[in-house]
Formats: sequence, C-alpha cells, structure tokens
Amino acid sequence: MSLIQKVPLFTKVLVANRGEIACRVMQTLRRLDIPSVAVYSDADAGARHVREADEAVRIDPAPMGPQTPVQSYLNIGGIVEACRAVGADAVHPGYGFLSENEAFARALEEAGIAFVGPGVEALTVMGDKISAKNHVAGFGVPVVPGIARPGLTDAELVEAADGVGYPLLIKPSAGGGGKGMHVVESADELPRVLATARRVAAAAFGDDTLFLERLIRAPRHIEVQVLADQHGTTIHLGERECSLQRRHQKVIEEAPSPLFDTPLGAETRERIGKAACDAARSVGYTGAGTVEFLVSDEAPDEFFFMEMNTRLQVEHPVTEMVTGVDLVEQQLRVAAGEPLRLAQADVRLNGHAIEARVYAESPQRGFLPATGRVEFLSEPAGEGVRVDSSLVEGLEIGADFDPMLSKAIAWGRDRAEALERLDAALAGYTLLGVQTNIEYLRLLLSDAEVQAGHLDTTLIERRLEHLAFREPGAPEYVAAALLSERIGEPDA
Repeated sequence: MSLIQKVPLFTKVLVANRGEIACRVMQTLRRLDIPSVAVYSDADAGARHVREADEAVRIDPAPMGPQTPVQSYLNIGGIVEACRAVGADAVHPGYGFLSENEAFARALEEAGIAFVGPGVEALTVMGDKISAKNHVAGFGVPVVPGIARPGLTDAELVEAADGVGYPLLIKPSAGGGGKGMHVVESADELPRVLATARRVAAAAFGDDTLFLERLIRAPRHIEVQVLADQHGTTIHLGERECSLQRRHQKVIEEAPSPLFDTPLGAETRERIGKAACDAARSVGYTGAGTVEFLVSDEAPDEFFFMEMNTRLQVEHPVTEMVTGVDLVEQQLRVAAGEPLRLAQADVRLNGHAIEARVYAESPQRGFLPATGRVEFLSEPAGEGVRVDSSLVEGLEIGADFDPMLSKAIAWGRDRAEALERLDAALAGYTLLGVQTNIEYLRLLLSDAEVQAGHLDTTLIERRLEHLAFREPGAPEYVAAALLSERIGEPDA
C-alpha cells in the first residue's frame, strides 16, 4: 500500500537524535522528498547519520551539567536554535534523548516548530508510572493489582502490601528500563527492601517515590503499537512479543506474539488491542505510540497495563514488516495534521518478523561495552532481511553512547522461517575491529524454548550461565589479518 504524496509534508525536518534511528528516519524523509537535518556532537562529527543528512549542525554541549557528548543531544535551546538556523519546521526526536521530554515539546511549540510526537498532556500523564496507571484504570484498562499514588510512606506501603499480595514488586515511579525494581517474597522482607529501594530511586532518578504491584509469575512482555491522528481516529497495528530480556532490557523482539496463535489467543489479541487504543484515547494521544502489557504465560487470557511509551520504539521494524506500514511516515503525516488513511479493518498481519539488537559488548565478560574502530563491515541482506544500522567502515565506536550498533530483522511466511532467516543473517554478519554480541544472539535463537515460542522475561537469566561462548584463536586472527590485507589492496 503506497501512502506517498507529492506535496512535501514539511519544508525541512531536523532529526534530534543519532545512530541507527537517525539514519532510519532519514530513509523515510528521503523517500518523501523532505530535506533532512542532522545534529551532532564533536564525538559524532564523522558519524553515518551526519553523512547521510542533507544538512548537519553541530550542537554545543548544554551550558549546565556534565560536559559530555550526550549533552549535545539533550540541549533543548541548542536544537531549537539549529531549527531556526536551517529553517526546519519540524523535529523528529527518534527515541531516547528528548523524545519523551515535555519541556522539549513545549519549547518547539512556542517556537512554532512541529514536534513529531504526541501532545504535552500525553507526555505528562504517561511520563509518570503512577499517574499513568491510575489514569488508564479510570478508563477500564486492566492494571496489575497494587497501590500507586504519590507520596506513599513506608508505613503506608507496608500496611497496603497484604492487600496487594505476595510476592510483590517495588517499583520507582520515576524509573525506566527495569532500573530500581525489587522483588519481595514475604512481609518480613518488606521494610528492609523498601529502605533499599528508596535509596536506589533517589540516587538514580532524584525521586524516591515508590509503589507496589503484584508480581506476575512467568511474565511475558507484550506491547501493542497504536496510531492516532488529530481528528479522533485511533487504531492499533497488532502486538509485539518483547519477553526476551536481560536485566529488563529487550534483546530479541517479534511480531506477532506466538502466545496468541490459538483460537483463545485471537480473542485476547482483539481485547488487548482495544485496551491499548482506550489507553491512548484517554490522553488524547496523537502519532505513533506503544502500550505495554504484562501477560502471565500461566494465564494468557489475562493482561495488565504496565506503561505507555510516547514515542517510536526500537523494535518498530517488526511491526512494519508484518503490516507493510511505514511508522515514521505515519508519524510525519499525523504531525502535519493529516487524517489517518488506515482504518482498523485495513490492518492485516502478514507472516512473522523477528528482530535482534546488535551491541558492541562482550557477553563472555559480563556484557561489558566494547570499543574500537570498524575496520571491515559486511552487513546481511537478502530475501526477507532488513538491517537498520549506523555503521560504516572507519567509524570509531567509543563509550560515550548506548552500545547498540544496529538491528537485524527477518521476515518469514511463518515464525519458523523468520527464525531461520534471522539466524542466517546473523551468521553472515561480519564486523572486524569491534566485539559484538552476535554469537550470543545466535545461541538464544537456537534455544529450544525460544524455538517453541515458550517465552518469559526470566528465560535469558535462566539460560545465561549455560551458554558457552567461543574465544577467537589463531585461525580466526590469521583469517582476519588476511582479510584486512586484501581490503587494503587496490583491486580488492
């Protein structure tokens, strides 16, 4: 389905991000004939997103706070000034950095620059886990049993815990990515763990507000992609399975979820999609967003709201591959005021897609980030294979930013074919000069439980100690040296 129109939606779009997501957004901008603008710190002067943009603007670090390269991408005033300098009338924030920052959205609004994201109300309500949970519960969206309101003291939390039920989870209201969460198995443990949780939350987020939730056994992380325009239409594009996580960070994602590949599952898929749309409507959401749910593998017909991500997700390509919908294009069209050209009845899930995140890290050394220079690069391609990447030969990989380098995505007519294609793609991925987690990803894909679709968020932790990683030996080093020499030859 083609949704391209000849009249540009915007004069020029500044991409307030870096790495693979900046490159990915620019691909759609090129297809729509919209000029792109990159921003960068000194550390990224030679980065791929800077090379691929039509224009690029260096952003000075923020005047306050630590003077690190990251600060350039968090410099609200600098980015607004960059928009003015180049005549950009819209900003796409990607994910991370300022993508869910309400102050940034307000600053762009005051400057008359379109924010390719939701309105301030959605960012405000959904940006706090307590307010989000309480808010959506009022609109009939199922939530995990618990207690969540601002200002709860330790005594109040202890008093409420029996009603929540054990085992339970202590969560920081201002947290994210699983940081600062603590499991409590019994009432005897609770006072001590609460004290620890407050210290961790205060240190990590500057806010020690806590709340309690029932711990869901054998939890699966299911998220639903929603789209909403400025004219009152909200639809969903199916769900993604994001249960393969290490320390609450996603590693492999897929669409649709194998949990719902049953007659009962089909009915749950319809209900969870409706709940996601209800959550989005409750805050007048516009654009592309993701509503995240917790589902017990032991009771797959029940689901509970966790949070809403008011931005594009890292794993959005798997949804694009099974629906044929370019989510970045839809974001741009909604931000430009266009009504959605898709109705819910138009959405069809075709086949299966799986994504693996390629990181510069050393799994055999506790997943320590790796640094180096990309000396040689050969990324996979072929039928049903897509790679979203920020890599180019000669690129220096430092320790200033998140170590994710790229994402390998494979589509198949069914899940088995998608798994096979993704494994083959990873096997054909060659990157010399920087250590990656590719072997780790292939070991996960070959796991019997993963192959069978029996997933939960604790599976990786249970399997990790049994994974055996190979160490490169003399043959590998000799082959790499010969390849490097061949690359340097004029006819190579």
